[in-house]
Amino acid sequence: MDAASPDLAPGIDIRPLETVAEVFTASAVLAEVWAGDRSGMPPNLLRALAHSGNYAVGLYDHERMVGASVAFFAEPAARSMHSHITGVLPGLQSHGLGRALKQHQREWALARGVGHITWTFDPLVARNAHFNLRVLGARVTEYLVNQYGPMDDGVNRGDESDRIMVSWALAAPPAPTAADELVVATVPIPRDIALLREGSPTDAAAWRIRVRDALVRHLTDGLVIGGFDDDRGYLLVRA
Repeated sequence: MDAASPDLAPGIDIRPLETVAEVFTASAVLAEVWAGDRSGMPPNLLRALAHSGNYAVGLYDHERMVGASVAFFAEPAARSMHSHITGVLPGLQSHGLGRALKQHQREWALARGVGHITWTFDPLVARNAHFNLRVLGARVTEYLVNQYGPMDDGVNRGDESDRIMVSWALAAPPAPTAADELVVATVPIPRDIALLREGSPTDAAAWRIRVRDALVRHLTDGLVIGGFDDDRGYLLVRA
């Protein structure tokens, strides 16, 4: 186990991707997480990122790789790293493994003089909004409309790739959720967009436009996202 690893459950281990075989396995695991998309993190790119000193790790349950995470450095003066992709196999999600990966990533980055980690997430995915904003206490920095263009994986296919960019200050306390008296607007999202996409793609597409329009309007008016509430959605406060 890497020296930067936090305490993990018995049998769970996080290791750097050092061999070609490990890189190919990680690429296949991430493809399975994203329902068959083998273009999301191709082995040749993953090998190049790992070999040049970027963050590239596998999450193991004993000797089986069940997750992976990849991040790369920003410009030197920024002392920042961008986490491009992190995933855990279906069936093992919501068991704390994603959090273990993020904490490992944090310790790895701090050991290399990195002060912030950025990443993006789909604003319609409630569990990710909860994890990123409430659990980790990352701070929203941008709303990105159709950031990646069309995506051909089983999770995002047929939808536009709007994303929220967050920044995680590694040495600071988690950003708190805004107090109720500071909240001036809320933007609700579906409780389970994945289920909605399966049952009613038209309704899911309507949610995309509704949430985009509301958040872009509020941000243009000078408000900022001050947190996430499982019942009310995104909490908007004055900057």
